[in-house]
Amino acid sequence: MESQKLHILFVPFPTPGHMIPMIDTARLFAKHGVNVTIIATHANASTFQKSIDTDFNSGYSIKTQLIQFPSAQVGLPDGVENVKDATSSEILGKISRGIMMLQHQIEIMLHDLEPDCIVSDMTYPWTIESAAKLNIPRIYFYSSSYFSNCASYFVRKHRPHDDLVSDTQKFTIPCLPHTIEMTQLELADWIRVKTSATGAFGAMFDSEKRSYGTLYNSFHELESDYETLSKTTMGIKSWSVGPVSAWINNDDERKANRGNVEKNIGKDSELLNWLNSKANDSVIYVCFGSLTRLSHAQIVELAYGLENSGSNFILVVREKDKDDGGEDFLHDFEKRVKESNKGYVIWNWAPQLLILDHPATGGIVTHCGWNSILESLNAGLPMITWPMFAEQFYNEKLLVDVLKIGVSVGSKVNKFFLNIGEEKAARLNIVEEVVVKREEIMKAVEILMGSREEGETMRTRAKKLSDAAKSTVEEGGHSYNNLIQLIDELKSLKIARGLEKTRLDN
Repeated sequence: MESQKLHILFVPFPTPGHMIPMIDTARLFAKHGVNVTIIATHANASTFQKSIDTDFNSGYSIKTQLIQFPSAQVGLPDGVENVKDATSSEILGKISRGIMMLQHQIEIMLHDLEPDCIVSDMTYPWTIESAAKLNIPRIYFYSSSYFSNCASYFVRKHRPHDDLVSDTQKFTIPCLPHTIEMTQLELADWIRVKTSATGAFGAMFDSEKRSYGTLYNSFHELESDYETLSKTTMGIKSWSVGPVSAWINNDDERKANRGNVEKNIGKDSELLNWLNSKANDSVIYVCFGSLTRLSHAQIVELAYGLENSGSNFILVVREKDKDDGGEDFLHDFEKRVKESNKGYVIWNWAPQLLILDHPATGGIVTHCGWNSILESLNAGLPMITWPMFAEQFYNEKLLVDVLKIGVSVGSKVNKFFLNIGEEKAARLNIVEEVVVKREEIMKAVEILMGSREEGETMRTRAKKLSDAAKSTVEEGGHSYNNLIQLIDELKSLKIARGLEKTRLDN
């Protein structure tokens, strides 16, 4: 009776912050009896295929349908198919063009597979038309918080940042249940001024309004005020089914492998031995996600800020962070902190879930990407917030001003994808990079990790949210019930469509 099963097709966008939660969500639907197909290019599929094969071999109906990335047409080497692979604005442009060229292949596959529903990443507004042609619901997948979506909506609608006397003057975002202040510099450039991205984002948000509803990797207990606001004022149907990593990654092997193709067993053992030697809640973990690129000047300030803070730390650095002369500095720093046994430097990929769940880890310095926030919350950790671009400055306000589990390090400029080029900075007259100084970093670490009451209070709040994150995905919890309700709703729509087709055929 395979044809009677609900068949949902997932179309992820190839960047880790979007792809990882969507793949986890697709696996979640399969574990609840849905027939799942994920569409991906070869290099992107290779990052998660092992998990899909494991699920399939466990009896779940889940598969990956491969499509060809047009590498030759856009002038890219084979295997460069993900936004994280961009090392320059030129390569980012080629990857973006290649992603846009996938539409035709995806539409052919939709037509051939005849799914009952499409779960589409927000960045593919054209899937609303594809779903309409097939007379099936299209669900908009939003990979960040209700809070950021609501805040962005009211900033775009009311434009409270217009006509301010300076870029650093604060404005209050209207219509929110909490008083949230921001500056123009904290907004993405496409909101501040019209750019080529302004129209693209407008099409995305318009497609959300025309979708059957929105799927969030969030949970009711975390941001219930903004879940309600989204459904009422914004008028968009939605389901919170997160944190999806809490449903899916519930054993150490999966935690160690998440988002990684090649795992270094020796390095993991060395890291765990180092963590095991540290007292509970004594290590701060520093990671800025897969897209951020720090300047040499910023790396120097970060390194000295951590070293002088007196706390144990794990610092994740990327190969690309050494491009502008940082290699010697970073290797000298790595050697020095290894000798003092106060720090541990990880190059490129880190087993983040394992580190966050270790008893020695007491906090995280985060770029405020939503995946990292949820993973930190799931582990019950307070955060030092250091947003870089996109909606991360909104997420910072959620952590610091609403949930009160974050300490701001004082990041001031939203560099929307500026991690791989300075052109936009020049266009927005942000010529000099605003470097967060070591003193600010030390101060934030001392508040979070020291013996002050402020840090302890944040830790207590974070642990309560961790308990809520675990219980919401258990049978009877909010996220669990939302998932079951959505699956039942989609099954009813499938039956109704079948009856209508029978009636028309007769």
